[in-house]
Amino acid sequence: MIERGPNDGGPSQPHTVMTAPDFLIIGHVAKDVVEGGWRSGGTVTYAATQASRLGLRTGVITRASEDVDLARHLPDVCVHRVLSEMTTTFENRYSEGRRVQYVRAQAPPIGAEHVPQECRDARIVLLGPLLGEVPIGLARLFRGAMIGFCPQGWLREVRPDGLVVRRPWAKPACLRGASVVVVSEEDIEDDDGALEQWQGESPIVVVTGGRGGARIYVNGRWRKIGAFPHEEVDATGAGDVFAAAFMIALDETKDVAGSARFAAAAAGVSVEGAGTTKVARREEVEAALARHPEVVLE
Repeated sequence: MIERGPNDGGPSQPHTVMTAPDFLIIGHVAKDVVEGGWRSGGTVTYAATQASRLGLRTGVITRASEDVDLARHLPDVCVHRVLSEMTTTFENRYSEGRRVQYVRAQAPPIGAEHVPQECRDARIVLLGPLLGEVPIGLARLFRGAMIGFCPQGWLREVRPDGLVVRRPWAKPACLRGASVVVVSEEDIEDDDGALEQWQGESPIVVVTGGRGGARIYVNGRWRKIGAFPHEEVDATGAGDVFAAAFMIALDETKDVAGSARFAAAAAGVSVEGAGTTKVARREEVEAALARHPEVVLE
């Protein structure tokens, strides 16, 4: 059975005093079970690490139990933790090259009441739910921000035995107001209905495909960028790295093609180590760009 914490507000426990961040990510930090223990995972972990290593003042709003040392797992990130009796926990199994996920614990949702006033002035905001814990309407709290959605958590449901399965996109739950939507091929599974809806709600829709690169919908048409050459060790979180790097570059340059190259390079570097160990700093991304001028948005 899946364990769940109490669905109450709970006290907030920031490990750093938070001021308005440049880049704010909202969602559950996860425990990803690995041999001998667990490591920190989830969109929050990977996107925040990437933003921080690119030099942005980075903030996170999450729910996790007190035993998780967020200062260690998210160094140089201002974290606003709402205490939970448990931390969302995944066990990943692999069969014929495909990942099968089980949820072993689940923290309660994150609501508007958990968003400090000072965070509402963030310049870039990414909503990254793992299991629907972030309400889509939370985006309305951030006036004038670049808003990104990683909707994988709204495309999943959990069976009684903890197995994570895909569920169709609920059309009434639109992503209107998004600046960028980033989703993986694995999560969308040719759901043309969802993609068609998002194309009408967001100026940019990105579908990441791992070694297959990414496709980007912008200015009324789909374009494609290949993956940067890399030695893959662990592809976990590469899509979240892409999302963060893309939004940061787009905020800085307003250039979709250049931002796609920057994000693809960052994602390529990130998979060369386990977990967040190889998430790149800016000079490493720029070096990858210089080595591979042939990888462009077509």
